[in-house]
Amino acid sequence: MFQDTRPADLDSDGSTDRWSEFRVDHPRELQALLRQLCDGSIPVHLNAPDGTGLTTTLWSVDAGAGRLAFSADEGIPGLQSLVEADEAVAVAYLDSIKLQFELQGLLLVRGARACALQAEIPRALYRFQRRGAYRVRPHGRQAPTARLRHPSIPDMALALRVIDISAGGCALLLPHDVPAMAAGILIADVQIELDVETRFTTTLALRHVTALPADVQGVRLGCEWAALAPGTQRALQHWIDVTQKRRRLMSL
Repeated sequence: MFQDTRPADLDSDGSTDRWSEFRVDHPRELQALLRQLCDGSIPVHLNAPDGTGLTTTLWSVDAGAGRLAFSADEGIPGLQSLVEADEAVAVAYLDSIKLQFELQGLLLVRGARACALQAEIPRALYRFQRRGAYRVRPHGRQAPTARLRHPSIPDMALALRVIDISAGGCALLLPHDVPAMAAGILIADVQIELDVETRFTTTLALRHVTALPADVQGVRLGCEWAALAPGTQRALQHWIDVTQKRRRLMSL
């Protein structure tokens, strides 16, 4: 199931840690991964125990004080739930690597010009390699587009920007001035336009809706492909592979 911003269930049976091979608990390695999130301004999805969540970025890693600071805006939905819960599970991606870690001691710090959400540096994080579900984050003017009808307003035609895409699903940016959509619905006859040569029509299962930073002016719709024909699956995987190779060449 394509729930990329949701934490994986890592509960153990109490006798052994069956996720130990994915666990990173050496301070130097752990801090290096956190600093990659910070330096790259990578989106970090914070999930509260009650199921609410928000998307933010990691501002700073203070190893000496043992604290992390995330960007925060008091107007972001879900922030208050996180502060009141005093804990959260964070999920972020470094290319095709999923990082997941628990946060404790959440504290909203207000400054003269900005706010920050602070937490204790985790003692460990989990690092999962997703070779079969490489996620592409499109950039530039030729970003992929999803054309659809609003599920609640059939007369409203939408052209939504694709934030990221994988073999399992995609994430769409729903602008703040468009009526909201509820998680759990199916959206039929969605036309996905990856480029001038790669287009297909599919059904999307809307799995979750996540708030984005205030400057983005919208929310993230995390969707799963409900049904893809074999030919469409091959075309999609080919597009992802080509895009991945192109990104690697550009980084050399």
